[in-house]
Amino acid sequence: MTMSPPSTDAGAPTTGDPTERFESVQGVRDALRDVHYLADDGIASVAYLADKLGKPILVEGPAGTGKTQLAKSIAEITGARLIRLQCYEGLDESKALFEWNYKKQLLRIQTERGAEGNEDWTDVKDDIFSDEFLLTRPLLEAITATDPVVLLIDEVDRVEVETEALLLEILSDYQVSIPELGTIAATQIPLVFLTSNNTRELSEALKRRCLYLHIDYPQLEREKEIVLAKVPEITEHLADQVARVVRSIRQLDLKKSPSVSETLDWARTLLLLNIETIDEQVAKDTLNVLLKYQTDIAKAAKELSVDD
Repeated sequence: MTMSPPSTDAGAPTTGDPTERFESVQGVRDALRDVHYLADDGIASVAYLADKLGKPILVEGPAGTGKTQLAKSIAEITGARLIRLQCYEGLDESKALFEWNYKKQLLRIQTERGAEGNEDWTDVKDDIFSDEFLLTRPLLEAITATDPVVLLIDEVDRVEVETEALLLEILSDYQVSIPELGTIAATQIPLVFLTSNNTRELSEALKRRCLYLHIDYPQLEREKEIVLAKVPEITEHLADQVARVVRSIRQLDLKKSPSVSETLDWARTLLLLNIETIDEQVAKDTLNVLLKYQTDIAKAAKELSVDD
C-alpha cells in the first residue's frame, strides 16, 4: 500500500470524485429495498444526511434489530467495500489502527548489519519505518483507501474509554499521526457506521461527532414485510401470524426478546416443518428457535396457553 505524503493541513480531507452516493431520501429507501433491507423514512433520512454532511452514524438499539445489516446493505447499494472493525474489551491501537511488522523489521536490520558498509543506523531506521513494514488495521485502511469504502465499527460500546478516544480523534479529522511517518490524511471521507447495543454510555464527545439513529424492534406490519422479503417462500398468512406471535412475546418481561434475525429463523423453521398455520402446540414446540433462555421459554409458553 502506498501512503499519502504527510499532511500539514489539519482541515477536512479532499473527497475526490464529487459524485454523491444518494440523490434523495426516497432513493435510499428504494435502493435498500432492492437488497431486501426495508428501511423507514427515519433510517433512510439519516443515511442520506450522513452522505451529504460527511458525518458518521451512531446506530443504537437492541441486539438483532438490523444495525450491522444496515451498514452491509449501504455498502452493497453503493458498490463500496465494507471494512469492519469488530470491537471488544481490550481492543487497542495495534488491532484497530496499525502496527509495525517487527519480525520483518528485525530481519531487515540483521540483513543490513551483515552487509559490508551498511552500519549507519539512520539509514536503517529510515528504511524499516516505511510503508513496506506497516501493517494496516481497519481504521487506517479505511481512511487511506482510494476505492469507495463503508467503515463499520461494530459494538463500539464494548471498548474502553481510551479506545473510544482514539476513534474520536480519527473520526474528527479523518487523519492519523504516525510518529515515524507523519500525518496520514484521508483521501476520501468514508461512510462510517458505529453500532451500539447500549451496554454502556458512550461519551458526549463521540455522540456530538455523529448523526444519531435508533433502530428498535419493527412494528407489526414492517416485520411482516421483512419476513416476506427475507423468506420468499412463506405465505402472507403465515408471515402475518409469525409477526403477531413475535410481537406478543416481545411484550413479556423477558431476559432477551427475540430479535428480527430470530423471527426469520422461526419463519424458516416453520416452513421446513411444513407448518401452514401456527397453533398453540406448534408455537410451544418451536419456542426454542425464538428464545434462548429456559425461563423465557416457560414464561412465553404460559402466556400462549392463557391466550389460547
